[in-house]
Amino acid sequence: MLSPTGALVVEPTADGSKTMFSEDFGEWFHSRQGAYTEAYTTYVEAVDLASLAQASTLTLLDVCYGLGYNTAAALETILRVNPACRVRLVGLELDPRVPRQAVDDGLIDGWPTPVQDCLADLAATGQAQRPWLEATLLWGDARQRIQELEGVEFQADVIFFDPFSPPHCPELWTVDFVRRVATCLHPQGKLVTYSCAAAVRTAFLLAGLSVGPVNAAGRRWPGTLVQASSLGLAPLSAQEQEHLLTRAAVPYRDPTLRDSAAAIRQRRQQEQAVSGLVPTAHWRKRWLPPREKVSPPR
Repeated sequence: MLSPTGALVVEPTADGSKTMFSEDFGEWFHSRQGAYTEAYTTYVEAVDLASLAQASTLTLLDVCYGLGYNTAAALETILRVNPACRVRLVGLELDPRVPRQAVDDGLIDGWPTPVQDCLADLAATGQAQRPWLEATLLWGDARQRIQELEGVEFQADVIFFDPFSPPHCPELWTVDFVRRVATCLHPQGKLVTYSCAAAVRTAFLLAGLSVGPVNAAGRRWPGTLVQASSLGLAPLSAQEQEHLLTRAAVPYRDPTLRDSAAAIRQRRQQEQAVSGLVPTAHWRKRWLPPREKVSPPR
């Protein structure tokens, strides 16, 4: 959905911040309940960034940087709790128009001035250098850019994993991509995503990681916190555990990291058709009230 001039459509959200709609993926970039709020509750607070920022250094990877809100919430938090923390940040973003329009249209004006300045530099040049910050945006397909980070043995203390939803952007939820991302997570690091889809959690488990729920305020479904170890993770509920035993848990696959979304979806459908896992409809009937049966977690 583009305006007549070709600009991305901007809409307000419930907390007064604004978000945009992606025509390519058919989704809003953020929850309509509050874009800034989502950056804090779903990402920053979920990994307890305020505590992690007490360290002398902190390395972050923002997968699908978008408008820059998750990065902004992280930088605001770090500057507030420990201005002496030296931050290294890398963002992966497909479309440079998005962060640039966020700056041009004033969508970032709600952040503190030092954070706005960093976002503006990143949008304009892909770099933001400060005495306390070394930040880089890598443009293009994240499936290829993540391999560059692997090549230099990049290790993040925190990874924000925020692609569009699996049905709309399966390319970035495959076992194959998730495994690449996992190699960039420090052994004591934390990854967080808004998704609680069974296929997503299965992908992280197949990558050798542990998963737990994140119950952010205002969300119908919990997000997912991912670590190398299960130590400190909340356990999945019985409902969530049983979801992983259904055909919904069949993961997306992209062995070459170059397949189209249609090819990836078709491959998964074929695998689901021959799967011995329980039909997802049985799980829905057991766990979801009738009014929610049409909208299970994806």
